[in-house]
Amino acid sequence: MKGIARDLGVSTVTVSKALRNHPDISKTTRARILDRVKELGYRPNLTARSLVTGHSSLIGLIVPDLIHPFFADVAKGLSSAVRQRGYFLLISSSEEDPELEAQEIDHMLAHRLDALVIASCQTDPTALRNVQRGETPLILVDRSFKSFPSYFVGSDDYAAGKLATEHLVNVGCRRIAHIRGPENSVGIRRLKGFLDTIRRHGLAIPEENIIRAPRVDVDGKLNGAAALRQMMALPEMADGVFCYNDVIAMGVIKEALSQGINVPEDLAVIGCGNLHYDAEIRVPLSSIDQRSNQIGGRAAKLILEILGSETPMEFQDVILQPKLAARASTERTARSSSTPAKTGAQRRSAANV
Repeated sequence: MKGIARDLGVSTVTVSKALRNHPDISKTTRARILDRVKELGYRPNLTARSLVTGHSSLIGLIVPDLIHPFFADVAKGLSSAVRQRGYFLLISSSEEDPELEAQEIDHMLAHRLDALVIASCQTDPTALRNVQRGETPLILVDRSFKSFPSYFVGSDDYAAGKLATEHLVNVGCRRIAHIRGPENSVGIRRLKGFLDTIRRHGLAIPEENIIRAPRVDVDGKLNGAAALRQMMALPEMADGVFCYNDVIAMGVIKEALSQGINVPEDLAVIGCGNLHYDAEIRVPLSSIDQRSNQIGGRAAKLILEILGSETPMEFQDVILQPKLAARASTERTARSSSTPAKTGAQRRSAANV
């Protein structure tokens, strides 16, 4: 840095600010410095810098699944926003395993992060309380804990459950099932939105019509297919299903078609997440848009506010309102909703006649 400063006739402080994309430096000066940095192949020692400044310019993100497009969108929105302010994103996956998540938290914090963002799969906030007691700001996304005040950014999951169920009712479904998620804030709130809407319309909801998927992000399609087979074994097949997320819904649709169940005529299917390829699958999937990219962006805005504040900020919740994205998987025809789709046993019986 001293050599670059000497070559260009600027101070080492100016070089340092240019490398950190500090707003005090003019575009012309920054460009001169970065061109010289590129010529020399110079890379700042971020570890050494963090020991001196107490800042690493690193933001950590831990999500349940790296492949799930919802979390990819959150990461993209977060990374894009913090990059503009000179921060970089480290991403890791917990694979929906609380113990692995705890290990990843320890590993992330060893990098002297400036902030840590987690979509947690923990069943209780004990591990997160330990993080919160430290110096690294903790921001929760997508999932929160009732007994754990924190910085949180997510979608209104109760509203998501209401929107999805209301849509199924509006397209004529009367025997509606729900493939529910885990016992976390998201799964509980979506289930409550579903149940409250069903009851408001005076519809029956047999206990067996609420099916639990063991894992909803990792192996979601397989568990969606298994849930559909479980629905087929019921005395009366549902004519509509609200799936915890889009990955589950895709597994339901694929299995339904393989079993000879028409979507949406026999079974209307709606998911949650509005993944970017929902419109491209064999039966374009209706979904609830959680505004995943905006969740990442709002988390970034909150992080920058926390890091830029001279005094500790109060915890706050940033709740985004979801919206319906209706597609072919719920575009029902004039088929009578009083005619139940055949169960698996009925289909096998018909095939043997």
